[in-house]
Amino acid sequence: MFTGIVEHQGAVAALRPEPWGARLEIDPRGWQHVPRDGDSVSVNGCCLTVVGSPAPGAALRFDVIPQTLGLTTIGALAAGELVNLEHAATAATLLGGHLVQGHVDGVGTVALVSTAGGEWRTRVSAPPGFMEHVVERGSVAVDGVSLTVATVGEGWFEVALIPATLAKTTLRDRAPGSRVNLEADALAKMVAERVRRALAAASPRP
Repeated sequence: MFTGIVEHQGAVAALRPEPWGARLEIDPRGWQHVPRDGDSVSVNGCCLTVVGSPAPGAALRFDVIPQTLGLTTIGALAAGELVNLEHAATAATLLGGHLVQGHVDGVGTVALVSTAGGEWRTRVSAPPGFMEHVVERGSVAVDGVSLTVATVGEGWFEVALIPATLAKTTLRDRAPGSRVNLEADALAKMVAERVRRALAAASPRP
């Protein structure tokens, strides 16, 4: 579990095909956190497991399975590309964002970036079914960043990005056409599923 508060930006060192999927290596670029073998790290919002115990400053290695490559943007990462990093939350972690599982629900596409009036807004077109869990002033994770939904429309939502978010995450580089990992609020998903099951159970059987 994560909070969606990005701690650092790493750089892709390599993404190599392997029999099980791919091996991803991330240059931590001075990240003070040094994970151990088996620890969870959010990479652009995708929960990945560290392979081996890297020395301070050494590359972080992850094994990525085909399902993850197919459902997220991880498989399209290029060497040198910056990625958002966050280590897993603990019971003592300050919950500055919202509960983020690192289980990507789908890949969205940046449709519009506006800086009119000095306000930076990014509009994201969401995949089918995602918007049923999105409400104005609710929470959403975009590439692992906890954000508050500013506006919703038919098949899209907008977020307003503050200077701190633009400075500390990769969202400043997301232009129209960019693909981003999306995760809806876990509580919203659970409530929606519970309601769906209740309605299905209450429906008259043929």
